[in-house]
Amino acid sequence: MKLSAFGRKFTAEAGITSLMDDLGNALASGDDMIMMGGGNPGHIPEVQERLQEILADISQSPESMRRLVGIYDPPQGEKQFIASLADLLNREYGWGLKPENIALTNGSQAAFFMLFNMFGGDYGDGLRKHILLPLAPEYIGYADAGIAPELFRAVRPDISFTDVHEFKYRVDFDAVEVTGETGAICVSRPTNPTGNVITDEELARLEALARAHDVPLIVDGAYGTPFPSLLFVEATPHWNEQIILCLSLSKLGLPAARTGIVIAAEPVIRALSGINAIMNLATGSFGAMLAEPLVRSGEILSLSREVVCPFYKAKMERAVAAFREAMGEDCRWYVHKPEGAMFLWLWFPDLPVSSLELYQRLKARGVLVVSGHYFFPGLPEDGWRHRQECLRVTYSQEDDRVAEGLRIIADEVKAIWASA
Repeated sequence: MKLSAFGRKFTAEAGITSLMDDLGNALASGDDMIMMGGGNPGHIPEVQERLQEILADISQSPESMRRLVGIYDPPQGEKQFIASLADLLNREYGWGLKPENIALTNGSQAAFFMLFNMFGGDYGDGLRKHILLPLAPEYIGYADAGIAPELFRAVRPDISFTDVHEFKYRVDFDAVEVTGETGAICVSRPTNPTGNVITDEELARLEALARAHDVPLIVDGAYGTPFPSLLFVEATPHWNEQIILCLSLSKLGLPAARTGIVIAAEPVIRALSGINAIMNLATGSFGAMLAEPLVRSGEILSLSREVVCPFYKAKMERAVAAFREAMGEDCRWYVHKPEGAMFLWLWFPDLPVSSLELYQRLKARGVLVVSGHYFFPGLPEDGWRHRQECLRVTYSQEDDRVAEGLRIIADEVKAIWASA
């Protein structure tokens, strides 16, 4: 089969493809794998019960059922949801939004594919622009989302040690360089894979850089504020027309509904809607209609703060305690300070094998994780060993399975050191 450059790029091996293949194949095989690789959210009874109530109400209304399954939404997305969301965010935060500032996409991954290729790539006359990632590591799903080659430029972080076995990445502003070849700046908050939350001050400095160079600051809030609020430190919700804020319903408990939310200046939303029409004709209604009553009432915020956030914070604390107990003091290890999201980012300095080999060894022992080397898109291959020393693991599944997986990781790391 002969493929175009586009075809070759998007059928080549990619980190996100490997991750999703692993997840799907493990679930389909029936093997007793401990699933600590993907970002599938946990099942929170209070959220699921509330969604079930809403779905039951929809199913009892012929008009609502027609809207749910029998009518195309406009390319911008389901209008009632968008109007309710604009009202909620204006009421809570005074953002001055109009419905024209919001678009829906078929999941956040689709949103980032469109946004990255809107602002990065070939501008004509030999000008090619990149997407600047000011804090690596970053989300695995960004890495292969560009149509143009070498779409990303990333910056190494400052590393500070916050406890005996804990560290934190911070933006190294001395190394962040915005140029005429920068099409946009992008940061996730909290960061997937590390659970790092850039501070309000760091966000303000990035916004100032974006404003000074007239480029958008894309903030990936799929795990963040104002919802689903998987945040264990303070972080202020923030938006203005310099910012493209991307939210999601997945981590609230609707991953299969594939509902991404983009909040931006009107020209960005018009462009995104046009691309949506070409790529998808329309966005799906399911997630938006399920969540609309929660948005209209403001319950989406209280559920996020009072149910979803405490659920994940408790799971994080149990996972960290289990890993500390399993690792002990026998070798060098660190966990990134877990400030949000649903991951632990584990660092094993000077480990004699690469993170990819460690991933393969753990997979053979029935534990699926993600090798850290996938999370550094746009960073030059300059021999920085750190990128080969980390793993991302999720703690969103059942606590006993998470604890067992962490014990196996600790046992394998100790075995590698013992045989070195």
